[in-house]
Amino acid sequence: MLKPELLTPANAQLIFIDHQPQMAFGVQSIDRQTLKNNTVALAKSAKIFGVPTTITTVETESFSGHTYPELLAVFPEHPLLERTSMNSWDDQKVRDALAKHGRKKVVVSGLWTEVCNQMFAFSAMAEGGYEIYMVADASGGTTKEAHDYSMQRMIQAGVVPMTWQQVLLEWQRDWARRDTYDAVMAIVQEHSGAYGMGVDYAYTLVHRAPERVAHGPRLDPQVAA
Repeated sequence: MLKPELLTPANAQLIFIDHQPQMAFGVQSIDRQTLKNNTVALAKSAKIFGVPTTITTVETESFSGHTYPELLAVFPEHPLLERTSMNSWDDQKVRDALAKHGRKKVVVSGLWTEVCNQMFAFSAMAEGGYEIYMVADASGGTTKEAHDYSMQRMIQAGVVPMTWQQVLLEWQRDWARRDTYDAVMAIVQEHSGAYGMGVDYAYTLVHRAPERVAHGPRLDPQVAA
């Protein structure tokens, strides 16, 4: 059983599995634009906090196509670990990348939930001793049932379900953490829907910031919370 321990920027690493167009075409469990929004938001979150990140691809040229450009824009110099297996864990490059980061808590976002995500999760847990935190709303399955039942199966095996925003706010943890505060608020404004609209409202109506600023001024931490 996992200890009830919070994720931190110092104890976690992140892996993106096969966020490629042909894989996204098959997703039916979540709106695809929402999926991309959530995936990019998770990537930006990792970059803000300096969380080590691995990006894998499968059969890029022959079937799956190239990784979302919006994801690549967050990590423009990042290597893409290409493979043939449905299970990323089967590829030595992926195992080496995870081991190099030296962190046992692995946050996972990928396509498809019931295939690539689940295979990786079970193998990484059984063979690598990793703890897996599956970001359900930055992953997608071929049907809602496929995604949901796979999530249930993984939870029964000890995988921890999360959402991308939960990961972001768990890494931030304290609104007094000023070095990342503004960047976190910028992600919230751009990607967090109603929460982001609430921040916009607080900036403009409560704090009287100009309406057409890209990112508002600092809020008092008590207001943001």
